[in-house]
Amino acid sequence: MKAQQGFLEQSVQVLASIGPKRALALGDAGIATLEDLLYYFPRRYLDRSTVTPIRDLKENEDATVVGRIIQADVQAGRKSRFVLALSDNTSILTCVWFSHVRYWQKKFIVGEWLAVSGKVSRFGVYQMTHPEFDLLGDDKENVGFNTGKIVPVYPSSEALTRVGFDSRGFRRITGRMMEGLSAKVEEILPAHLRESQNLMPLVQALKHIHYPDSFAALEAARHRLKFDELFFMQLMLAFRRKRFTAEAGGIAFDKVGDKVKRLIDALPFDLTEAQKKVLHEIRADMKSTKAMNRLLQGDVGSGKTIVALVTILIAVENGYQAALMAPTEILAEQHFLTIYHLLQTIDVQAVLLLGGQPKTLRAGILADIASGRAQIVIGTHALIQEQVEFCKLGLIIVDEQHRFGVMQRAMLKKKGQNPDVLVMTATPIPRTLSLTLYGDLHVSIIDQLPAGRKPVVTAWRSDSQRKKIYDFVRQQVKSGAQVFTVFPLVEESEKSDLKSAVESYEAMRATTFKDYRVGLLHGRMKSDEKETTMASFKNGDIDILVCTTVIEVGVDVPNATVMVVEHAERFGLAQLHQLRGRVGRGDKQSYCILIAYGALSGDARERLDVMAATTDGFKIADKDLELRGPGEFFGTKQSGLPALKIADVIHDIDILYRARKEAFDLVERDPQLVESNHVNTRTYFNNHFKGRYNLAWVG
Repeated sequence: MKAQQGFLEQSVQVLASIGPKRALALGDAGIATLEDLLYYFPRRYLDRSTVTPIRDLKENEDATVVGRIIQADVQAGRKSRFVLALSDNTSILTCVWFSHVRYWQKKFIVGEWLAVSGKVSRFGVYQMTHPEFDLLGDDKENVGFNTGKIVPVYPSSEALTRVGFDSRGFRRITGRMMEGLSAKVEEILPAHLRESQNLMPLVQALKHIHYPDSFAALEAARHRLKFDELFFMQLMLAFRRKRFTAEAGGIAFDKVGDKVKRLIDALPFDLTEAQKKVLHEIRADMKSTKAMNRLLQGDVGSGKTIVALVTILIAVENGYQAALMAPTEILAEQHFLTIYHLLQTIDVQAVLLLGGQPKTLRAGILADIASGRAQIVIGTHALIQEQVEFCKLGLIIVDEQHRFGVMQRAMLKKKGQNPDVLVMTATPIPRTLSLTLYGDLHVSIIDQLPAGRKPVVTAWRSDSQRKKIYDFVRQQVKSGAQVFTVFPLVEESEKSDLKSAVESYEAMRATTFKDYRVGLLHGRMKSDEKETTMASFKNGDIDILVCTTVIEVGVDVPNATVMVVEHAERFGLAQLHQLRGRVGRGDKQSYCILIAYGALSGDARERLDVMAATTDGFKIADKDLELRGPGEFFGTKQSGLPALKIADVIHDIDILYRARKEAFDLVERDPQLVESNHVNTRTYFNNHFKGRYNLAWVG
C-alpha cells in the first residue's frame, strides 16, 4: 500500500509534457496529484455503435455523428455566424454557432475528425446548432474509434482547453497513466467484502472507467467505484458511532424528578404519542453511561421545543447545566422567551447569551454560567466563544443544526465533560440523506402534529393578481388575524428588480394598508429593535409584519394565520416550507399565498405546484432532493462529508444500503482494522479521511 500511495501522491508533472503552467491549470481544477487524475472520471463516452451515419439522420431527433471537417469559416450577414461542414462519406452535416465566432474559427481545423451531438434540423442539408462536440484528432488517432473503441469524453473548461486539456488532451495523459497501472495500484477493500458484493477489482475498475472494453465492463467499473465512495463515507460514520458507544465517562442522568412532572402537568395540551415515543428514546440514552448522540427530526410545528425542554430539565435535575444553541438571534430569543414562560412556576435559572449584548450585561451572564447559577444557557454562536466557561455542562442541544459547521458543534461539546448531545432539525430529511448526513447518529422522528392543527391552505398566484390578494389580507385582518409578508431583500438594489422589505413597508404603511398597523423586521436591525418588534407582533399590536427570511425558523405567533411570500419563485422548497410553518400554529385556519413574478422556469413552477399540493414536509424534502440534487440539499462543508464524484445517493440507494451494512459490520468486527486483510482499508481511510474528520483515535 505504501508503494501505491507513493506513486499516486506524486505531482501530475511527473507525466511527460506537463510543465508548470499546465500543472497549475490542472491544480486549479482540483488535479494536483496522479491520484486526482486517476479519479478524474469521464463525463460520457462515445462508441462506434452509437454513432449515426449522416445519411440516416432524422429531423428533430438527437444524434451523435463522427466525420472529417471539410470546411470551416465565418459567414457574414445581418449577424455573422461560424459554420463548419462534416463528411463521413455517406453525406454532409453542417454545424452552426451564432456567438463567439472568432473563437470557433480558431478551434477547428479542416482535415481533423470531430464527434458532434445535438438535435438534428434540416435546411436543405442536415444541421446541428451549437452542438456538443469532441475533437478526435487525425486519422492515426481515429483508427481505434472507427473500429468500435469506446472513447472517454472528459469534462473540461475554457482555462484547461487553453493549455491543451480539452477531452483529447486528457485522453493523452490518462492513457499514459494506464501503462503499468496494475503494479502501482493496490486493492483497498478486503477480499471477503469484494466477493460478497461481487465487485470488480479496483485496478480493473480504474482502467475500465477510463477505457472500457465494453459497456458491461464500464457498468461494472462504475458500480465498484460508487461502492468505494459510499463505503468509505459510511466507514467514517461507523467509526464515529463506535466512538460514541465505546467512550467511557459519559453521564448517567439517573432521575426524572418533580420539575419534569410539573412542566408536563402545566402544559395546556397533551403530549402526542410521537412526542412520548421520542422522549422514551431520549430517556433511555440519558440513563446510559455512554454519551447520547441523537438527531431529533420533526416537521414545523410538531412540538420539538417541548421535547427539548423536558430533556433539559432531566439534565438540570441531575445537577448539570444544559446549553441550547440556535443559528439566529431571533430563534435564540424565541427559545428563551418560550422556555422562560413555560418555567414561570419552576425554580430554574435560564439565561440568554448573544453576541451584541452590552458589556455589563454580558459579564453578569458569563459569571452566572461559570458559577453554575445559570442552569439553562440559550444562545447563538456566542456560546462557543473562548471566554464562555461552563461550571458543569452535561447536555448540548443544537437547533437547526445543519446551519452550523462541524467544528462549531465540536467546540461547544469541548466545554463539557463528554456531554449528551441532541441535535434538532425542522427540515425533514429524506431517508437517503439521513443515512449519509446523519448516519452516525441515532434518529428520533416526531411524525405527528398536535391535535387540533389544521393544514395550511396554500396557493400560488401571479403578481397580476395582487389586488385580490390584498383584499383577502384586509378581510383576514378585519376578522382579527395577523399577517406575515416576506420579501427576499432588505433594501432595493440597482442591479435587481426584486421588491424589497423596506420600500414595500413604507408603501404599505403610507397607502396600501394605511388603516392598519404595519411593522418591519429584518436582519440588519439591532437586537433590541428586533426583540421589540417581535414582542409587539406577538402581543397583537402589529397587524401586518413586513419582514425578510429572518423569521424563517422558530417564530411562534399562534394568531398569525396568513403568510404572503413575495417573489416565491426565488425561494427553494425547504425555505418555502419553513416560512409556511410560521402560520398554522394555533387552532384557526391558516393560509399561505405565494406570489410569483414574470415567466417561470420549469423548476420554479414545479416547486410552487408542490407547495400548493402538500403540507407534508417529508414529501417536500424528497421533491427538493430530486430537484436540487444531494450536493446542494445540504452543503458538504456544513455536514462534514466529502463531495461524491461518481455515486448519487438518490439513484444509488441500493448500493448505499449495501455499503453501509458492510462498513458498520466491518467496524463492529474489527473496530481498529488491525486484522491483516484490513490493513489496506485502514491505510486508505487514514490517508483520505482521518485528518479531515478529526478521527485521530482511529490508530
